[in-house]
Amino acid sequence: MNSFLNRRNFLSHSATGLGSIALASLLEEQRLLADETAPIRPQINPGQPFAARDSHHAAAAKNVLVIFCSGACSQIDTFDYKPELIKQHGKPMPGAEELVTFQGQQGMLTKSPWQFKPHGESGKMVSDLVPQLGDLADDMCFLHSLTGKTNTHGPGENFMSTGYTLDGFPSMGAWTTWALGTENETLPAYVAVSDPRGTPQASVNNWGPGFLPAAFQGTEFNASKPLGNLDIPAGVSSKTDKATRNFLNRLNQRHLEQFPGDTDLAARISSYELAAKMQLSVPEVTDLSREPKSILREYGADDSENKLKAQFARNCILARRLIEKGVRFVQLFNGAYQTGGEGVSNWDGHKSIEEQYSKHGPVLDQPCAAMLKDMKRRGLLKNTLVVWMTEFGRMPTFQKGASGRDHNPSGFTAWMMGAGVKAPFTYGATDEFGYKAVENVATVYDFHATILHLLGLNHKRLTYYHNGFERRLTDVHGHVINEVLAS
Repeated sequence: MNSFLNRRNFLSHSATGLGSIALASLLEEQRLLADETAPIRPQINPGQPFAARDSHHAAAAKNVLVIFCSGACSQIDTFDYKPELIKQHGKPMPGAEELVTFQGQQGMLTKSPWQFKPHGESGKMVSDLVPQLGDLADDMCFLHSLTGKTNTHGPGENFMSTGYTLDGFPSMGAWTTWALGTENETLPAYVAVSDPRGTPQASVNNWGPGFLPAAFQGTEFNASKPLGNLDIPAGVSSKTDKATRNFLNRLNQRHLEQFPGDTDLAARISSYELAAKMQLSVPEVTDLSREPKSILREYGADDSENKLKAQFARNCILARRLIEKGVRFVQLFNGAYQTGGEGVSNWDGHKSIEEQYSKHGPVLDQPCAAMLKDMKRRGLLKNTLVVWMTEFGRMPTFQKGASGRDHNPSGFTAWMMGAGVKAPFTYGATDEFGYKAVENVATVYDFHATILHLLGLNHKRLTYYHNGFERRLTDVHGHVINEVLAS
């Protein structure tokens, strides 16, 4: 018999092999293996699921503020200036005379009802619809060549927020907080500040956890709608409430000591403890009565004539305060899905874009611009990446029989501001009419990859194993748009 296959050698090699497997597993957990393509999954303590965690590489940004204009805000009427569209106003779009899009056949090329003017030292052309945001053009990094995968609102919002058109996938904020946790122990790691009028069309999918642990879902509340079920019951004093929580904490810790390996129990106790902490922290952060009158005036929160603007302004103040408190990911929505009632409540400008946008523009412009100026004054933009986006763009033509623009995912605009991005800077371009991206064409996957990179995360290696697949925010696509990075 071959001596290599004798009983002693077999047992010896078996033991060595098992030891090697154990060592490889340990090195992988500690990220010490040389494989630069292997998945990187966060090591999460169930008892502290939101504890701050290390990034994959040096991060330019610690926090993210996403401003989401729901309803597909028109690039043609805001940030993508097209002088040729003005020249060709009222004429057919060359090669697209019989073009049929989402809601039917297209009419003639139609210039924006608003004039574009140069802003800042860069001279960036921005529409009079959003003049105060235009004044911040020198601080912005524009991406004019984004392309999407759908021309339908719900799937479009899903795609921008989760990287997939279908429901059930984790949002950007869920991926971010799963990977990095948060530096605030008394507030949620991820907050969705919904529009005063309601939720966007894709609703909670915009801030859902998908197949990630449920703890990483965004917590929805706004300045007008406080987080529910946090108030101390009537007849219970704060002293009694505190004593009760302390007693419950002792019981929980004793229970946990009896089941030291039960991660589900540890996570459940942790979630209850966070809820108890939020009884104090959330009312404090949503109480805007302590804000100086000058701040309320600057944001437009005291506007008695435009109540919707005042409500959105209060949401903008809330978003700034959440970032100031160290909340990792804040999603601020402008526009909501609403059927019936008084007209269109988001940026879905099909019927009469001039009438509709004349209402939406002032609601967005002053509060949002004031928030960004305020954040800059306070030094928050040094560590915060601000992202403005919408689910897709709009056509340079008006729809036949209407005075509005149809859906257009072939070329649209987003912009970034703050930590880690060049400013003033413009990346990519649509054609002469603003219809299709033609220069440095970028996908939403590229957009997401860039956001994760600025947070210190490798979009290819941040994966979660689910139903036989290594899932990631960017699916199997995407690259970092290095041209927009400050360094």
